[in-house]
Amino acid sequence: MKQLDFNLLRVLEVLLEEQSVTAAASRLHLSQSAVSKQLNKLRDTFDDQLFERTAYGLKATPRALELAPELREVLQKLDQFTRPSTFEPAKSQRRFKMHVVETAYSLSYPYFMPKLLQDAPLVSVNSQTWSHDSMDKLLRCEIDMGIICREWDNRSLLHMNNLPEELGYCELIRDYPVCLVRRNHPLLKESWDLKTFLKYRHLQVAFGGLEHWLLDDVLKLQHLQRDIAVNMTDFNSALDLCGNSDLILCAPRKYVMKMIADYDLVCLDVPVKVEPGAYVLVWHKHFNLDPSHSWLRNLIINGVQPLSEIG
Repeated sequence: MKQLDFNLLRVLEVLLEEQSVTAAASRLHLSQSAVSKQLNKLRDTFDDQLFERTAYGLKATPRALELAPELREVLQKLDQFTRPSTFEPAKSQRRFKMHVVETAYSLSYPYFMPKLLQDAPLVSVNSQTWSHDSMDKLLRCEIDMGIICREWDNRSLLHMNNLPEELGYCELIRDYPVCLVRRNHPLLKESWDLKTFLKYRHLQVAFGGLEHWLLDDVLKLQHLQRDIAVNMTDFNSALDLCGNSDLILCAPRKYVMKMIADYDLVCLDVPVKVEPGAYVLVWHKHFNLDPSHSWLRNLIINGVQPLSEIG
């Protein structure tokens, strides 16, 4: 390998993420021709094409894919060397990346973002919905932090104690599931118990990369299961369907209490005993000493945690 220009490593990192010269140029605030020239230098340095053009954009070569893990490690170490020892929010142009479970947005962003925008007008937060690969990205330090759901019930595989040891975390809010049904649902004329709960068909919303709930794990231990008629990934659509059918929708209480004002729905307790779960802020311990990262974590924690005191 020829002498390495470390300035090119950021370009390679972005190209691996975007798989597009155009998108990489936009992120790097460079022209497409400038990124193409830097890609040619990278090819010359590593004596490999690194990317091949396809109808769907750039495709990384085996050599580029081999470089990716080492590249992340090198850039993380460079970040540590160049990281400032202090953080001035008013002057910073830091860009944070967060992945957040859908139900956590309304319980978090309205409570910390206004202060962030006031104290750090040039800082930006790039948010994406938490998905199946978010945990891997968090462990690789590709994102700064996430807000996820975890359980305190010992019957759950998603117990708080099972978080990877590489992660730091802080519990934000505890919550528990409730049932929603339309106002004239026939079950409202029956005794509300487990038998009635299982008698009717259910509507389920999968979120946070999860496809089943603690509720179903607990029922399974009793050799019982819900009859789930519909699986969806959008809560607003689910609330609409719940209000226009005899389906039962189970959802986190604090979230739905903020959402159902515009829907003619009745809220019932779930007739299954489960421990309340939690919304948890998580980050890689690599960022523990980063002052900008610590500033945002504290902003979120201080803004959101008072919600725990609200029933």
